[in-house]
Amino acid sequence: MTGTWQRGRLDGPREAAPVKLWLCSNEDLAPEVAGILAAHWLDEQEHDTAGRFLFERDRRQYLVAHTLVRRALALEAGLAEAELVIWRSSRGRPFLQPPADGLPRGGPRLDFNLSHASGYNLLGIVRDHRIGVDIELLDRDDHAISTVLGTFTREEQAWVAEAGPGRERQRRVLRLWTLKEAYSKARGLGLGLDFDSFAFTLADHRGVQGFRPPEDDPMRRWHFAELEPVPDVLVAIAVQAGGLTTPVIHLHHGFPWNRSTPHRIALSESVGGREPDPVGV
Repeated sequence: MTGTWQRGRLDGPREAAPVKLWLCSNEDLAPEVAGILAAHWLDEQEHDTAGRFLFERDRRQYLVAHTLVRRALALEAGLAEAELVIWRSSRGRPFLQPPADGLPRGGPRLDFNLSHASGYNLLGIVRDHRIGVDIELLDRDDHAISTVLGTFTREEQAWVAEAGPGRERQRRVLRLWTLKEAYSKARGLGLGLDFDSFAFTLADHRGVQGFRPPEDDPMRRWHFAELEPVPDVLVAIAVQAGGLTTPVIHLHHGFPWNRSTPHRIALSESVGGREPDPVGV
């Protein structure tokens, strides 16, 4: 879903709606509860996908992740969970399809993105823009780390090599990987985007200092954030920039039964190529 803008020019940047981020482990929703919610909320395609998993742990992760999506979107959009229409692009990226008369709550457009890994589910929601999220655990073996590293640019590989072998090297690789995944998912390209066609410059411990987008990026500038909400669980967020003040992340933990008080975290200033065009141009 591409963000839509109000027509007309603005005299200055307008305040950004917060980026909503939900981190929910499989343990936050009992299996029997996840099954009941899924039976009432998921659409035919989701039920079909859930039924094809060979292992119960994978099926459980799918059900928790997709009931999380529908519950959080229902809170944001003002629609019942089962009424949400979710369509998927040719590359499999899901989008929320608004009703013909618009969403009851929160403006004309919501974009969302989902990631899950090893029992954790991460959902990002933003208004009027594109978002991508990724979550990874620091549990990769050396072969997997070397394979991932080989997809990066030379300058990124050199930065990783500065850390030497061991856990810090793995952390640097997965920091880059989650950011690249989040950006590519925000673009709707997934693994269809060559990861050596764009590059990040990162602070040694945490933080995006620079971003060189691929040549085909029509937006060019993005906000990024790196988080470690649980020890050894790495999270990256990419949000399209343009005509807004720097947005703030509202991080929620657990299943969204209600509108709990979130942790507030600032996204980075936008980085990338040219400055975003003013709204309405």
